[in-house]
Amino acid sequence: MSGTDKTPDGLVIVDKPSGFTSHDVVARIRRLARTRRVGHAGTLDPMATGVLVVGVEKATRLLGHLALTEKEYVATIRLGQTTVTDDAEGTLTSSPGASGVAEAAVLSGIAELTGDIMQVPSAVSAIKVDGKRSYKRVLDGEDVVLAARPVRVSSFSLDGLRPAVAPDGTSVLDASVTVVCSSGTYIRALARDLGASLGTGGHLTSLRRTRVGPYTLASARTLPELEETLTVLPIAEAAAAAFPRWDVSAPDAERLSHGAQLAAPDLGPGPHAVFDPGGRFIALVEGREGRAKSLAVFVG
Repeated sequence: MSGTDKTPDGLVIVDKPSGFTSHDVVARIRRLARTRRVGHAGTLDPMATGVLVVGVEKATRLLGHLALTEKEYVATIRLGQTTVTDDAEGTLTSSPGASGVAEAAVLSGIAELTGDIMQVPSAVSAIKVDGKRSYKRVLDGEDVVLAARPVRVSSFSLDGLRPAVAPDGTSVLDASVTVVCSSGTYIRALARDLGASLGTGGHLTSLRRTRVGPYTLASARTLPELEETLTVLPIAEAAAAAFPRWDVSAPDAERLSHGAQLAAPDLGPGPHAVFDPGGRFIALVEGREGRAKSLAVFVG
């Protein structure tokens, strides 16, 4: 991209490295794209790696809707120890061990955490409590217990279970798992709750996000790769991949571009990407009482 080229509206699918915050990645893409208009869909903790969807220019308006899509993770849960953060970055709080836990018990515990469940988010999270981030309250010494919220764990599978010895000498079990879940699900909380159900405690030692909606690691690029070539998925392709497509006539596209509603008796639930006869991405809409209401307009 030359110094006079404008970065196109679209998505950058990043394979986030460990040790970087999501904000760190956004700052890097801002520099590469030479624009401040950059954001991300779905935060990854610094320890975590994998798919982080970054929007550039007009595509930032897609991000709030993309953040609500299904996500997939591979993770390692250490059974036998707990930490203050429910992951390996936090201070150890207990080491009861897990040497006597059978695989059948782990599978039973996983089954209980699959489906539509009520989950208490990790106290060390970005959720606001009376205007202040929960993790900041914990760091200030407060005892924070967040309210349970409904989440959907579509799939929670045990890929492997192996004995290990923690640095403090405790006999633990490391469970390799794959989780497919709704937005707002905390994998750290699944690790905590699995360990609690087994009486051993548990926390995450690794986390890698492999998919956000339709965007997978196969299309993700590392930061060094993006330094070489900033790969931007055009906004029309991004919208067509992530949302049901609705093709409309030129007059209807014109009306939508000015914020008008259209009759849409058969429009299903959730956002739909609207395209004109020339394949131009016009808007995101949702059906309400037989009408299509614009969520965001991307032309004009």
